[in-house]
Amino acid sequence: MSRVCNVCGKRPMSGNQISKSRRHTKRRWLPNLQRVRIQTEEGARRVRVCTKCLRSGKVTKVISRMPAPV
Repeated sequence: MSRVCNVCGKRPMSGNQISKSRRHTKRRWLPNLQRVRIQTEEGARRVRVCTKCLRSGKVTKVISRMPAPV
């Protein structure tokens, strides 16, 4: 499973990690993806969504119904 947001398409970024001696090595920045259940036209399904899309309200989470306490 790839690390891509299903809503905005955010992917891992690459660049250089720079040490104190200015030595460059390759590194990756991964997006903060969460597995959530969202509501679609067909029903509820699980997708990987970045936290920026969750906070901005681009997806609607499915609220699971908890049983009433007895």
